[in-house]
Amino acid sequence: MLILSVESSCDETAVALVEDGRKVLTDEIFSQVALHKLYGGVVPEIAARSHLEVVTLLADRALRTAGKTRAHIDAVACTYAPGLIGAVLVGVNFAKSAALALGVPLIPVHHIRGHIAANYLAYPELEPPFLCLAISGGNTMLVDVRDYTDMSILGQTRDDAAGECFDKSARVMGLGYPGGKPIDDLSKQGDDHAYDLPRPAVHGDNPFDMSFSGLKTAVVNIAHHAQQTDEALDKAGLAASLCRAVSESLVGRTMDAAKMLGCQNIAVAGGVAANSRIRADFEAACKEAGKTLFVPPLRLCGDNAAMIGAQGYYEYLAGHTAGADLNAYATMEL
Repeated sequence: MLILSVESSCDETAVALVEDGRKVLTDEIFSQVALHKLYGGVVPEIAARSHLEVVTLLADRALRTAGKTRAHIDAVACTYAPGLIGAVLVGVNFAKSAALALGVPLIPVHHIRGHIAANYLAYPELEPPFLCLAISGGNTMLVDVRDYTDMSILGQTRDDAAGECFDKSARVMGLGYPGGKPIDDLSKQGDDHAYDLPRPAVHGDNPFDMSFSGLKTAVVNIAHHAQQTDEALDKAGLAASLCRAVSESLVGRTMDAAKMLGCQNIAVAGGVAANSRIRADFEAACKEAGKTLFVPPLRLCGDNAAMIGAQGYYEYLAGHTAGADLNAYATMEL
């Protein structure tokens, strides 16, 4: 089954062709980083307009690259939630139009389910059940993946996502946008004990819930204090200390959840899964615990349409299709 898939939830426009949920024929991506860098973050109106300008071109390019025609397409999948509403609407409306014109099923896909499915593309042997930590700029959650379309959130951030913590910290340190990679690169040159950063505690009955707002605020306060007092700011040390703090918050909870579930397989997904400290700490923790770790290659960590095509295949098998009344949503439970 060949699925044309579309992703437009934030600042990447992507169109892919995916076969049977596991084989990527092509994944065409247009990044908007250069458009938003001037503003230090994503501007929703600019993002939506850019998606509108390139989505059709990317779809045509995907078909040419894969050596396919429109007649080969068996279904169209798209991200319909969550994301910047104007941006998501572009992808949804393109997908609805394409499905209607081609006379094929339309498959709505939750963005985070897509990130989880990126692991299916990297690891053909991976099948549910498994535990997945989904970490990105807008979401941080521990997910019990019981089946391809049967998932339950064990814990999630109560405020900021881990990726937002990196982005806001990078901005105050003068590293630009997006902040994940500059923070990661700089951290390799610093002492991860240079600054004593908090590991925010979360009040309540769920030990798997997380918080990153206090950690972000601590970094901002350190940077502002250095600026106001003319003290030297050890940016490399601060970046390293931040990566350590985020990683310890994520890895510890994930391993505790895996132990509680009796889960052998642990997956990590989303843009923040590209962070080298987090990847290394998970490898060490899983090796020590005798768990099997699945982390996508860097090209599948960020937003892409291949992951939407992968999850779309399993959504289709479960009978989850939509009609021309499909809407886009800024927020939606997994």
